[in-house]
Amino acid sequence: MRHVIVGTAGHIDHGKTALVKALTGVDTDRLEEEKRRGISIDLGFAHLDLTPNLRLGFVDVPGHERFVKNMLAGASGVDLVLLVVAADESIMPQTREHFCGCRRLWTRAGVSAVTKADMVEETLTELVRIEVEEFVKGSFLEGAPIVPVSAKTGVGLDGLRVTLKLAAEKAVQKDASRYPRLPIDRAFSMRGFGCVVTGTLVAGSVSIEDQLELYPVEKRVRVRGLEVHNSHVERATAGERTAANLSGIDASEIRRGMTLGPPGILRATRQVDCAFDLLPGAHPLKHRAPVHLHAGTAEIEAQVRLLTSLEPLKPGSRGLVRFLLREPILMLPGDRFIVRSFSPVVTIGGGVVLDIAAPRRMRRAGLAERLARLEKATSAERISTLIAESGSGMAMAELIARTGLLESEIRTSTGAGAWFVDPAWAKEKTEKIRRILADFHRKNPLSPGVQKEELRSRELPGAPASLLNDLIAASRDLAAEGEVVRLATHRLSFKQDEEQALEKLEAQFRDAGLAVPATSEALAKSGVEAPRARSLLEILLKRRSLIRVGSDLVYHASALESLRRTLAPRKGTRFSVAEFKDWTGVSRKYAIPLLEFLDRERVTRRDGDSRIVR
Repeated sequence: MRHVIVGTAGHIDHGKTALVKALTGVDTDRLEEEKRRGISIDLGFAHLDLTPNLRLGFVDVPGHERFVKNMLAGASGVDLVLLVVAADESIMPQTREHFCGCRRLWTRAGVSAVTKADMVEETLTELVRIEVEEFVKGSFLEGAPIVPVSAKTGVGLDGLRVTLKLAAEKAVQKDASRYPRLPIDRAFSMRGFGCVVTGTLVAGSVSIEDQLELYPVEKRVRVRGLEVHNSHVERATAGERTAANLSGIDASEIRRGMTLGPPGILRATRQVDCAFDLLPGAHPLKHRAPVHLHAGTAEIEAQVRLLTSLEPLKPGSRGLVRFLLREPILMLPGDRFIVRSFSPVVTIGGGVVLDIAAPRRMRRAGLAERLARLEKATSAERISTLIAESGSGMAMAELIARTGLLESEIRTSTGAGAWFVDPAWAKEKTEKIRRILADFHRKNPLSPGVQKEELRSRELPGAPASLLNDLIAASRDLAAEGEVVRLATHRLSFKQDEEQALEKLEAQFRDAGLAVPATSEALAKSGVEAPRARSLLEILLKRRSLIRVGSDLVYHASALESLRRTLAPRKGTRFSVAEFKDWTGVSRKYAIPLLEFLDRERVTRRDGDSRIVR
């Protein structure tokens, strides 16, 4: 079934609630005060099945100027506007403000109804119809049907239903393939059920047992039950008026303006960079002006930061603006919102989000130029910009949070992988690593290269360990051997005295068998100064000609292999330290470190005060 959300718009007492009741049979004034005063104060909801395959969900909004913020909360999920103008009063102030809100939220379909047609002469009804026609010129309602109706007598209702059906069939449907987002307009507790929230599912889908997150408080909840227009369902999809019974939270913790979304994927923000349209009738918008920002079902106090110029934004013009929010809110690039002045509280314009986390310490002119590019950017260009700005790259999760794009869409632009870097940055960073290694090899000719961890901490802070490996693999100039990185062309080149010292060092340990000299003693007898001798020792250890057994005990590989052969025939034999000393002819000074080494190598296994040959 196709679900289309219809939002009423119009001045107080122009018959919005009566018209919805005449169409659906539902009185959307649910509050006792609304019934007593005869006006709508908060949002009301009803639905109408026009055909077996088309259901209209009505959001009836209050018309009084004091409750415009409630109206804007309801308008956020609207697909189709029903503009209501009373025949006995015509266009009034809240007619203009309501319709302005709908236009700035970029609703693209709707119809108009001239209500109370039974209360005036037909000629006056026609005159009001002409005034409405003139009023909507240049908007998405230009050319749309204007239907005279009477909720009291039923005149015109059948024609309005047909008109709504035709308009609804053309309305753009919300995208059920996106990440789910349910801006909350009501939260209450039901006996036997607990917490229930309602709202229009503006994207994605939600199923029973789904885990969701409440933004911006970042609290996880579970969906226990779902209703769509008072009917229990297993799954609600984008465009449906949805009631969700939640576990893991109390209704008192939730307020209008919060949003249910996917857990751990999106991110609330206190900063919104946008393209903003200031209404022709508004006052000039000043830098640092306080305003009310309405997005989704939320109303948040904010402060204006003009980016295009510090000169006040002129009425009827568009500018690049940053809004600093008093409270965090879940918004994504492409979301639309309304702004009302702080005092008097009237609608002054609307905008579309371009970014929610611009780079820090960027100058105002740079921010403006950047936003101008993002305003026209494709998804691939936006992703490329964000990655380039990130320095050492971005993870998939970060790209999703910054763009709201699906993982599959990001991979279409970036290819496979879990970490994404800008190609120009990668080329520059690889060249810098090459220069670092060249300098290191020049100063340390006997060292095989630089430790990976040292390069990572210096050049790739915050990036995953795999990034350095990726840069090395993509470069012909770099090579890695274990945890050491070198230039691919680097080869150890020994001087004559170094060649002799290398042979002398190895011979000292090879000839000593298991009773090896202290490392410091062997270095001193190498024939070269201590720094070069230590480098030569490291080369022999790297080659595995020598093996370090203890902090100051190094053995030749042949001696340890001979020891393994000595123990092999004794497999399963239990022995003591004294017996080991008899077998090998070494003192306790060597026996204990050797046995600990053999334990680590799983040649022997300690069992109390004795050991067993494995």
